Parts: sequence; C-alpha cells; structure tokens
Amino acid sequence: MDADREARVLDDEQVLLAVEVFHMLADPTRVRLLWALIDGELPVNELAAQVGKPAPSVSQHLAKLRLARLVRTRRVGTSVYYRIENEHIAQLVTDAVHNAEHAASDSPAHHRPPAELRRLHVGEPRQERDAR
Repeated sequence: MDADREARVLDDEQVLLAVEVFHMLADPTRVRLLWALIDGELPVNELAAQVGKPAPSVSQHLAKLRLARLVRTRRVGTSVYYRIENEHIAQLVTDAVHNAEHAASDSPAHHRPPAELRRLHVGEPRQERDAR
C-alpha cells in the first residue's frame, strides 16, 4: 500500500486544483447548490427556490462553480440548466454531507433503513417523531 501511495505523488497543479475545489466547497450556499444538483440538472430559478436565495445571488455562485469546473451548463431556449460536472464532484459533495451527518448524530440519516426514513418524513405525525 505504501508503494501505491508513493507512486501517486501529486504535482503542484493537482494540489492547486484540489485546493480550489475545497475553496468552492467552503461556502454554505455553494454546498447547498451542489447538493440540490446531485439528482440532476436544474435551472437557476428552481435552484434559487431550493436553497432559499435570490436568483441573482445563486447565478453568481453558479458562475464561480462553473469557472472552477464543478458544474456545467446546458441552454434550452432562454433557460440555462446546471448540472454537476462529473461523478467525482457528486461523490465529494455526498461524502462531505454524510461526514457532517456522522459528526452531528449517532444515527446518521444515510445509515437509516429506507422505511424508517419514509416514516420520519411522510406518515408519522411530528409530535411522534419529536417524542423519539
């Protein structure tokens, strides 16, 4: 295993690009935008509604994410749709969110069985959820 690690020495450009990715992820709005894009592409107005921010602010964040090559765009008429650039970015964001769940809870949501998740969000009255 140590031989594999030594063979994978990072060059300066790789390190700087990795730092840029982490810099982009150091903003709560950008993390929320990327999380919203995990399941597929969305236009700016839908993203703005999902993250609870004004569309012009969301557009500025998306422009930074695009320059950092974390998202890409697709134009349909006058609408611009955003999506995550590649599966590595999606995995990085997913891992960061799951790690945060571990830090915040003894029972992270991503470890719960699907039936329990559905019950927590759909059919169970709030007071029963809160009583647990």
